[in-house]
Amino acid sequence: MEPAPDYQSLSDSITSSLLSTTKAVAKVTAQDLPFQRSLDPRTGSHVDEQSARLLSLAQTLLNNAASHPRIAAPKLRSVEGIEDSWRDVVDVVDSLLEKVDTYLDEYAGVAKEHSSVGGDQVTTPRTKQTQHPGQLGKEFRTQNIRKPQLGFQTKVENHSSEPFKPLLKSKPHASVLLEDSLELLENGTGQIQYRNPYETEISNYNYPPSMYMVCEPQPPKPYESTKAVFVDSIDSMWTMVTQLKAAKEIAVDLEHHDNRSYIGIVSLMQISTRDQDWIIDTIQPWRTELQALNVVFADPSIIKVFHGAFMDIVWLQRDLGLYVVGLFDTYHAARALGYPQASLASLLSRFVNFDADKKYQMADWRIRPLPEEMFNYARSDTHFLLYIFDRMRNELVERSNLQNPEENRILTVLQNSKDTSLQRYERFTYDAKTGKGSGGWYNMLSRTPGMFDKVQFSVLRAVHEWRDRVARDEDDGVQYVMAKHTLLSIARSMPMDLKSLSTTCQPMSPPVRARLSELLEVIRKAKKEGLNGPDMKDVFASQGPSFAMAGYIERARNPKDVAEASGSSQNPADLAIGNLSLRNETSRLWGTTFGSSLWTGKLDHGSNSDIRLALPLPPLTAEIFMNGTDSGSGVDVPAVPDPGALAAHPYVKEREGKTEESDVFVIKQLGGRKAKRSRRGR
Repeated sequence: MEPAPDYQSLSDSITSSLLSTTKAVAKVTAQDLPFQRSLDPRTGSHVDEQSARLLSLAQTLLNNAASHPRIAAPKLRSVEGIEDSWRDVVDVVDSLLEKVDTYLDEYAGVAKEHSSVGGDQVTTPRTKQTQHPGQLGKEFRTQNIRKPQLGFQTKVENHSSEPFKPLLKSKPHASVLLEDSLELLENGTGQIQYRNPYETEISNYNYPPSMYMVCEPQPPKPYESTKAVFVDSIDSMWTMVTQLKAAKEIAVDLEHHDNRSYIGIVSLMQISTRDQDWIIDTIQPWRTELQALNVVFADPSIIKVFHGAFMDIVWLQRDLGLYVVGLFDTYHAARALGYPQASLASLLSRFVNFDADKKYQMADWRIRPLPEEMFNYARSDTHFLLYIFDRMRNELVERSNLQNPEENRILTVLQNSKDTSLQRYERFTYDAKTGKGSGGWYNMLSRTPGMFDKVQFSVLRAVHEWRDRVARDEDDGVQYVMAKHTLLSIARSMPMDLKSLSTTCQPMSPPVRARLSELLEVIRKAKKEGLNGPDMKDVFASQGPSFAMAGYIERARNPKDVAEASGSSQNPADLAIGNLSLRNETSRLWGTTFGSSLWTGKLDHGSNSDIRLALPLPPLTAEIFMNGTDSGSGVDVPAVPDPGALAAHPYVKEREGKTEESDVFVIKQLGGRKAKRSRRGR
């Protein structure tokens, strides 16, 4: 009997087989199989034979992987049936990975070996203390449970077009009375909205002197030897509020769910002081009573430490009527200090050597009772945050010049934190015709490479509007109803029968399945209307300077998205919409050079292979560097004096005494070695 191969040999053999199979599949799928079938019937027979063989192998692998009695392998009866059973396939693979994960933990000594008694035992996903990355267990994902919002005292209004009125019943720590704070205004997109009722208090807030002093950091209490209090009743809430009122700083974080809710739900709130952690159940029917926390959140004598509070501030207003005065955002602090990473996980690792298992970010935080793993994860988000705040505040003060506002890092962080607190919640509205507004198709397409013809464009707009209406009716997230890639696939393929539509919509959500015939009629109607409808490029040309620039301007409003502003795969220089070219008339660096006749005329480079790329350079004078206006984008950029741009700089003085010999600067000479030798021999 031959000895069993070692693990490395077996791994190399499997990897080699997978690579060769993947390469073969890639080559086959690159061919036009329907065309090859029509040329030679034997090709079709061979393809069908190999498809059946691969399907049988896949079924065998699934049967072997689904060894757990509570997980059944799906039946793959046809190639098309794989898409219908895709979610079940993913569940089998996930369960296999979780078992591998558990066995590796046992081998490494991280977890105790499970008893083989009781084959029906469910493998428990790793707890937070194992601190190893892994797959999120199925029991933690979006669950088909009763929607908690159905029991809320304040009912959800997904179809309302009225301005969102703050939920405040009273206004603690007010310098302006509540009735005088509820003032209507017009926002940047022309919508009428209520002001932030604490706008005056936040704007006029002065941080305490301790924020500008280096103080001894207070280490957190040991995580393992302390416990958190779960707040799930009004009585326990009032006990918590009493203790919070005595604190000088508190740390706050939220867990949010938006898959089975149109606007989303704050499902959990974590609050920590120096001595105690609380986990608050925010999906209780009495959740409106949590407005009592405003006596703490609006108290100017208490610093509230959040991380990445931009959305938390909005969610607190929308769901709980809570407002924050005295915010310190550690995200802004990480940016001001120039850390390479600004996530909470990176700060936990940096300051307390704690590896947060971020897979639970994608968990369904509506699950009750809350599993221990999720409870521990939520608690860790705030347990260490006040110590991190101490360390970051000290570093900001030490690296700040308090006498110079431009070098005052701590002042910058506090001002950015104030600006975050001034955010206000606005309803999800958009114009179905123009696609403008939050969640509209205009922003979606500005981030999507490629163009649609007028019929496809009509189908996309119609299905997008249908998806939004269904999501509002069902109080589900639009991505739960229909994913973005499915929406784009429907627009491109425009299926005209239930079978092809069902295939395109896989995996299909229950709301779509229940309305599949209705969706088909929407597609058919939109396809007819699209024959005489507007062109996609014409619509975008009428809305702004250009398709690409419109998307850039919209995204650039959020500093985090500026880096994604050029995500289109198309070359802007090759696109034109109507009479508006995507190339700017002027350049930020070269000025009007690109509009000169040199670019429109033909350059004679000769008939030989001596090809050169030439750019006419404007004189590099001080005026160019001192000009703070971006003429290419129309955005004013503050002029920052550059030592190299001053007239007294030695470079400028030296250049003034020289005579310009040419306006053409050769960047690169093209050609191989032979071409270069022939040039030298001339």
